[in-house]
Order: sequence, then C-alpha cells, then structure tokens
Amino acid sequence: MSDLMTLPEVAKYLRVPQKSLYIWRHKHTGPPAARVGRHLRYRREDVDRWIDEQRDADMNGAPAA
Repeated sequence: MSDLMTLPEVAKYLRVPQKSLYIWRHKHTGPPAARVGRHLRYRREDVDRWIDEQRDADMNGAPAA
C-alpha cells in the first residue's frame, strides 16, 4: 500500500465510518490530512502516530485530542 491513503482506506484501516473522519477533521481531533486538489490524503505514518497518541492519552487518563 502506498504511503498516502484515501479517506475510505483510512476509515477501513481504523474500522470507523468515513463520516467519523469528516467529523474529527472538522473538530481538529482526528489524524492529520492534507488536501490534494479536492481530495483528502493521509500519510500512513501520521495515522499510526495519531493512534499512538490516542492510546497514550487513554492510558494517562487525559482526554485525547
């Protein structure tokens, strides 16, 4: 798989609805994405880092960003 992921690929990878990614993006709480023209693209390393941050925040009892 390419380093860049589409929104449907990230949703499948995280096992969440695509709508969740849109909501998280609007609230600035989800994995970072970049616009390429009209399309959102996610770097796999950024998504993995975001997952780690969520886990660490959960383990420390802090609200995840």
